[in-house]
Amino acid sequence: GAAYSRAENNIRKLVDLCGLPFLPTPMAKGVVPDNHPNCVAAARSMALQHADVIILLGARLNWILHFGLPPRFRQDVKVIQIDICAEELGNNVRPAAILLGDINGVTKQLLEEFSKRPLKYPSNSEWWKRLREKIINNEERSKGLALQKSLPMNYYTVFHHIRELIPKDWILVSEGANTMDIGRTMLPNYYPRQRCGIFFVVLTQQAKSMYKCFHLAKCKYFSILPNASFCRYNLPVLIIVVNNNGIYTGLDADAWKEMLKFGDPATCVPPVSLLPNSHYEEIMSAFGGKGYFVKTLEELQNALKASVADRQTPSLINVMIDPQSERKKQVCVCFPFLFCKL
Repeated sequence: GAAYSRAENNIRKLVDLCGLPFLPTPMAKGVVPDNHPNCVAAARSMALQHADVIILLGARLNWILHFGLPPRFRQDVKVIQIDICAEELGNNVRPAAILLGDINGVTKQLLEEFSKRPLKYPSNSEWWKRLREKIINNEERSKGLALQKSLPMNYYTVFHHIRELIPKDWILVSEGANTMDIGRTMLPNYYPRQRCGIFFVVLTQQAKSMYKCFHLAKCKYFSILPNASFCRYNLPVLIIVVNNNGIYTGLDADAWKEMLKFGDPATCVPPVSLLPNSHYEEIMSAFGGKGYFVKTLEELQNALKASVADRQTPSLINVMIDPQSERKKQVCVCFPFLFCKL
């Protein structure tokens, strides 16, 4: 991939020179900063569905990108695939052109060719106009949800205040269902090699202990052992668990009690529901770190400020949100057997 190849400098130059819209996959977040004017992450569905030519820089046409097939993509879309693995070329969609090689090396060659034959897609094209209109529309809808003050909080409110208080130079590691999907546009990445997985946080901090690392997790992805490592080595890590008592959706404490009246929870509780109001922050406290249990916006802001100020102690903020909180309404054209990744 682009991040593993350390191709960010060449790819950023390529994006600037060609003027094309770009869309990062979760593993490539930060290779080109999310605040770059050519980033169309906030119009992802439109960009995928209506593009007539797509250049794949190390990305694979798997379930993350809907296998490159209709209805998420045009039937006649032309794919130019660049990948270091020959066995990945042509999976699911036959490319119109292929470039086999290291992403950094290939983009360097493309830049050399651009210097001889400059080509820039016009920023005033109809395609760019449609994408920008969609970006503005989606951002306005997200902003409306983010500014809601009702309790329990929703995803957008939590992410909005995280974005306001977390420094831009922190390493962001994000994962888990709606947490990662909504975070794609609500939480900008500015630096490459921002990964999924709490064990990547451990490795990052062992290699670069001078950086504060911020791990955003869904409660199902929370793990005990890394917390012991964080505290053992006093790693400057902040974990935020966005806790809706489930996977995608959960049950509040009252609904959980009512559900138990029907019998064994193994058979009558929905499989996506987890134990309500679990205190994940106590695991961090047990190892000597700082834990915060948050239910209100004021509590969230205070916990974030305290965690940001303390560069010596790992922290965990367990943020309770509405169990039924979901993404803003989507126009879904996905395969019915997959979790929607709009």
